[in-house]
Amino acid sequence: MVKDLTTGSPAKLILMFTLPLIVGNIFQQLYLLSDTLIVGRFLGVRALAAIGCSGCLMFLMIGFVIGFTGGLTICTGQRFGAKDIEGMRKSAAACTVLSLTIAIIATIIGLFIARPMLMFLQTPAEVLDMATVFLSIIFLGIFATMLFNTSSNLIRALGDSKTPLYFLILGCVLNIILEITFIGVFNWGIAGAGFATVLAQFINGSGCVIYIKKKIPELHFKWSDLKISRQVAWQHLRVGLPMGFQSSIIAIGAIILQVPLNNLGEIAVAAYAAAQKIDMIAMMPLMSFGMAMAAYTAQNYGAGKFDRIKSGVNKCILMSGGFSIFIGIFNILMGPEMIEIFVGEGQQQVVDYGHIYLIVNGSCYLILSLLFIYRFTLQGLGQSLIPTFAGIMELIMRAMAGLFLVGQFGYIGACWANPMAWIGSCVPLMITFYITRKSLLKKVALQNIAKI
Repeated sequence: MVKDLTTGSPAKLILMFTLPLIVGNIFQQLYLLSDTLIVGRFLGVRALAAIGCSGCLMFLMIGFVIGFTGGLTICTGQRFGAKDIEGMRKSAAACTVLSLTIAIIATIIGLFIARPMLMFLQTPAEVLDMATVFLSIIFLGIFATMLFNTSSNLIRALGDSKTPLYFLILGCVLNIILEITFIGVFNWGIAGAGFATVLAQFINGSGCVIYIKKKIPELHFKWSDLKISRQVAWQHLRVGLPMGFQSSIIAIGAIILQVPLNNLGEIAVAAYAAAQKIDMIAMMPLMSFGMAMAAYTAQNYGAGKFDRIKSGVNKCILMSGGFSIFIGIFNILMGPEMIEIFVGEGQQQVVDYGHIYLIVNGSCYLILSLLFIYRFTLQGLGQSLIPTFAGIMELIMRAMAGLFLVGQFGYIGACWANPMAWIGSCVPLMITFYITRKSLLKKVALQNIAKI
């Protein structure tokens, strides 16, 4: 249901918008988690390592898609906050055209770079073929990923975070059923994991499109609207492309790290992959608070209610920061038990390595919480330059970890790559946010004077 975020208690609005996002993002990670769990159990550690080796390349492309579509629909949210119905319709059309175009380009590029990039990353020979098959199928399904993310982000831009959740739950259940069927019954091997994920994403996306057609007339556009002007295209691309590139820049840092990680051997790669899945689930609530701030900020910025943005950020820091401390402690204490779920008994070295990863990352979740809040708030304001620079800082810090720390300290050096990247990114975002906040508060003061 469409929700106006420009009136009412900021804390309550942000929390109620975030809760479905938390559940939804966790279910989205369950797509990848089910790959890891089912592949690890049915096909063994070698297949698990193959998915681990392909993970950073998959994020390079899929992360771009997620960031790009999120950026496009910020424009839709701003028009909704301004009560510009015609602008919302044109924005929905622009999101559709631009998403389809990028999906075609990304699919072609992905299929060409899959195996060469895996070889460049020095993927172990024994898992190269399996990793190539899995990655190629995921890249073939980029259209399905783009379909779901564009349609669900359009719905969220209008303040509805519950409906995309329902489709995610459906897709997750389907993904698990399909994956067990394709791998356990049809014996399709690692290809079955890829096909199950793509098909589930396509069903999700189709469901969201049908929902928009039936329930959200504000987003209905005519065929003539698909011929977008350069001005409208640029308004969307100037936010969408930087947000997409931010995710890709972060992924490049992960790719640079993957090379020395692969050289540490199959056990290290499998442990890192399993721990990373747990880490991503823990991070999802923190990212969800950030995503809520993007929608909240976009609507209030469009409505000219700048003082509500400051209040919303302060409340969000308290909520997200508190959760980050709790989940960090939980991962540190329960790490070994969770790692063992993925790899089974008798893999103690994998469990021990994975626990190291969770200890290092879990102790720094508060920094990540602030990073997401500042980044998404700035993006909700339509700013793209500094968030992109922050992404470059993440790249530099991860590259330093890969080039220097892994060689010096081994596996634990790779584990410190994420916290280093979070610190490098959070500093410029925090500085920019408080400078921007000061500017917005001046506008509030001017508005109050004008009312006198």
